[in-house]
Amino acid sequence: MSGNHSFEGIGQWSATFACDGVQAGQVVKISGGGTVAPCAAGEDFCGVALTAGRDGRACAVALGGMVTAAFTGTAPALGWTGLAADGRGGVQAADSGRKYLVADTDGETVTFVL
Repeated sequence: MSGNHSFEGIGQWSATFACDGVQAGQVVKISGGGTVAPCAAGEDFCGVALTAGRDGRACAVALGGMVTAAFTGTAPALGWTGLAADGRGGVQAADSGRKYLVADTDGETVTFVL
């Protein structure tokens, strides 16, 4: 992130889910009971994977608080902005759907409140 500030982990809370094919840093969706999976482009997401087990069967997912994710396309606007999954593990600006409080962007990543 830019400047002399850090939003890392503020108010963050997480849960452990079963998963398949999830990597740390990806936005994820609920795909079954107690299970998350990567999102397709345009989908809503429930959180960001913080870690993934070596065997790929479990992951910790941030479900609230400040998180940072990669974005594609035009940088999301600061303030209340629509975001959706970009299908590559990150997010993209979205005209419809859920809005998030975007606090910062550095040209490659965006920091927002889940």
